[in-house]
Amino acid sequence: MTELSDSQAFTPGLEAHFAIADGIAALFAPYVEVVIHDLATEEVAYISNDLSRRVAGDPSQLDEIGFDPDLRVIGPYQKTNWDGRRMKCISIVLREKDTPIGLMCLNVDVTQFDLVRRALDGFLGAEPRNEGVQALFVHDWHEKINQFVADWCATRDIRIEQIDKASRRELISALRDSGALEQRRAPAYIARILGVSRATVYNELAALKQGSSST
Repeated sequence: MTELSDSQAFTPGLEAHFAIADGIAALFAPYVEVVIHDLATEEVAYISNDLSRRVAGDPSQLDEIGFDPDLRVIGPYQKTNWDGRRMKCISIVLREKDTPIGLMCLNVDVTQFDLVRRALDGFLGAEPRNEGVQALFVHDWHEKINQFVADWCATRDIRIEQIDKASRRELISALRDSGALEQRRAPAYIARILGVSRATVYNELAALKQGSSST
């Protein structure tokens, strides 16, 4: 934590925000730096968990973030730290009696999170790499049903365990129309993934058939 010396005055109203800066930096350590800028001097007034190698009294360089005193929150935006790490940042305008006096900038080092995301993308986002892999699944009706149900739930923003009776009938109807039920054991498999009995699925199909024949 760095504070201006006695010879370097800062706007008095900013001091009340120093503890908030310390609290945020402590909670999200070691990834978050909190910098308080003094709009009167356009200098750094306070830094908690210094990641950017700045000190109190350094120029704020507010033109880098397109500072507009009429805004209350600026960002999020990205910056590159001195060591090349990617920082995700947001700035909050500090006011005293509705007059802007400072800027609290939260600078988050997201480098480690980028590495985790890339690792997860590599593990979870694998696409078929050759024709042999694609051929392996071309006739896999289980996979086709799984994907159909996942897409159907995603478009309705629900999880499969949240499907009620009316939605279940709608899904079974959509599966029937897609041809997914043409496989001999498909109804039994659909019953398992929906958590109902095979009889329930067959009853739904019978009701759908009866409804379509009566129209």
